[in-house]
Amino acid sequence: MTQWWGVAGGPKSPIAETDLRVGGRFRVQFWDPKNEHHSVSGIYREVVPNRKLAFSWAWQTTPERESLVTIELNPVTDGTMLTLTHEQFFSEQARDDHGRGWNASLDRLEALLR
Repeated sequence: MTQWWGVAGGPKSPIAETDLRVGGRFRVQFWDPKNEHHSVSGIYREVVPNRKLAFSWAWQTTPERESLVTIELNPVTDGTMLTLTHEQFFSEQARDDHGRGWNASLDRLEALLR
């Protein structure tokens, strides 16, 4: 996670803590290029090894705005198809911001796996 998560170009490496089990918690911290600290955490709701993760998602600065992330992994001919669904946003702006963030992180993950 620390190799692809968060904002590229931050002055420090991301920090990830995870207890990958139903009811377990995760927390990821990262710094943007302006050295601003960001921290997001949640609780794993569903864990199906090699197939599916579902977890709550709340930023440290707005814990009352909890949303839900579901990641599904499905085998395809030349690898694995990852489908990420992030829902229950506080606003359309939050949805759009998260979409940009997830796309950037997933692009970095794809590059790392090549």
